[in-house]
Amino acid sequence: MGININNVKALFELFSGETADSEWAPVISMAINEVANMLLPDADDTDPRLEFLAASVANYRTQEIKLSSGRSEYEYVGQMNSGGARTALTGAAALMREYVQMCGDLINTSTFVFGTIPPKEE
Repeated sequence: MGININNVKALFELFSGETADSEWAPVISMAINEVANMLLPDADDTDPRLEFLAASVANYRTQEIKLSSGRSEYEYVGQMNSGGARTALTGAAALMREYVQMCGDLINTSTFVFGTIPPKEE
C-alpha cells in the first residue's frame, strides 16, 4: 500500500500554500520516493507520520526552488517581506527536521542529508 499520495498532497498544500497538482507535482513525487528509500526494512510504510515527513520534504524542496529562482517576495502577516524567502526556507527546514525526528524509528537518517545540518542562524 505505501505512503498515501493524496494525504501527502493535502499536507503539502497546507505546509506550502501551493497547489499540489501543479508545477510542484514532480517535487511531491520525488519527496515520496526519497522518504520511501529511507525506510528501515521492518518499517510500516503505511504509518501516517511518513505522509507528514514526505510533505515536509516536498515543502522544503519547494522553498529551495523558490529561493533559487528569485521568487523572494512573500506575503507575511499581510505585508510583503523581502526576507520572506529565507524565512520560509528556514521554517520549512525546521518543520522537516521535526518530522525526521518524529519518524526516527521508521527511517534510516544516515542517508538523509538534512538530518545532520543545523539550521543557519540569521
